[in-house]
Amino acid sequence: MAIQVRIPTALRKLAEGRDVVEVEGANVGEVLTNIKSLFPALAEQLVDENGKVRRFVNLFANDEDIRFLDELDTELSAGDELSIVPAIAGGR
Repeated sequence: MAIQVRIPTALRKLAEGRDVVEVEGANVGEVLTNIKSLFPALAEQLVDENGKVRRFVNLFANDEDIRFLDELDTELSAGDELSIVPAIAGGR
């Protein structure tokens, strides 16, 4: 089942300049594994060597933060959307 993965501007160069890629997967973890086979450099920015989502990356499944769902086990269905949102630091 194809999931629409939204790529933020800062990471698009790692996904051949695309803002959206279609990736197969029944849950967030499978989608990330399949991103690794398609765009290895992008995957390195999203997950660490243990397969955990990097702390400065937020993933939203259909506008819901996966940290408040089932994290990597969050189920996805055909046509769902997974958005990658890098954390933004700043302030004083």
